[in-house]
Amino acid sequence: MRKYHFAGSRVIKTAVAILLTAFICEQLNWSPVFAVITAIVTVEPTVSESIKKGIIRFPASAIGSGYAVLFILLFGSSPLTYTLAGTLTIITCSKLRLHAGLLVATITSVAMVDVVHDNYFLNFFIRLATTSIGLFVSTVVNMFMLPPNYTKDIELGIMKIRRKVGVSITAVFTEILQNEEMKLVRSADLISDLDKSLQKAETLVRFQTDESKYHPLVGLKKQTFLAAQNQLHTLRLIHYHLENLLDTPLHTISWTSEEKNHLLESIYLLNNCLNQEDNFDEEQHENQMNKLAEIFWEDNEQITKNNHVHPTNFPPELIIMYELLSIYSLIKRFYLKEDHAV
Repeated sequence: MRKYHFAGSRVIKTAVAILLTAFICEQLNWSPVFAVITAIVTVEPTVSESIKKGIIRFPASAIGSGYAVLFILLFGSSPLTYTLAGTLTIITCSKLRLHAGLLVATITSVAMVDVVHDNYFLNFFIRLATTSIGLFVSTVVNMFMLPPNYTKDIELGIMKIRRKVGVSITAVFTEILQNEEMKLVRSADLISDLDKSLQKAETLVRFQTDESKYHPLVGLKKQTFLAAQNQLHTLRLIHYHLENLLDTPLHTISWTSEEKNHLLESIYLLNNCLNQEDNFDEEQHENQMNKLAEIFWEDNEQITKNNHVHPTNFPPELIIMYELLSIYSLIKRFYLKEDHAV
């Protein structure tokens, strides 16, 4: 994700929201500070997020303002008022699960103690009105100004993840074929890092999906996004198959040197096409899958005939071959951009 791009657009939208919010409040002769605070925190990555959190922040701010007015009436502008107003706002918002509005509600509550000296109930309603202005203005700015489009960031993320998948596949199967009796520590670290990258890309997909409710993608942009979404799902499935291999027992593997060499060749072929998209050759890929399938069925017949070592479980050779064939199938789907279950 190009963080600087999102950060830059968010700063610009926040600045515009502050300017418009302050201007409106000044025209109404209301203090803009509370509205501005609300406007700042309501500019979210998507319009949908702004609306969802705005709905939560309004009642939370009402709670904070209510506590502030109540304790100012009882104790004036004293340390006890700050303490009770802030603490009870936090407790109440937490109990009501208004977590998205907790911060702005608490700030509003304690800030009101210093500025409200009379007309308590009028001030209470003015605070609600200014909060509403901040919510409305920031949401409108977020909706119409520099609407986010995460498609390019998703595509860039998928390219990086694709290469990480190639490195992870090579590491996992190389360690397996070396017949390591210890756990695949290096491979586990690579797969964990791959998971983090997938989560980031999946977050961007969620952002774009939410944003499409208000700014629908059309034509080529929509097709590109849907294709990227399917590819990301396929990469997640490959990650799942790699994770399955981490706990596979390795000390009983009985492949011949010829079989191991063929498997290594298959792995390097995968890494090569994942590292560079142009290296994918459908016919070559299909041939490798057929050869692996032959080994799988040969192993299935020979290993399971007299299976005394693994009487109740699948032998590790079959597990490994099944996962490798599944990964091969998924990579074919990834490049052909197929959309069906495996």
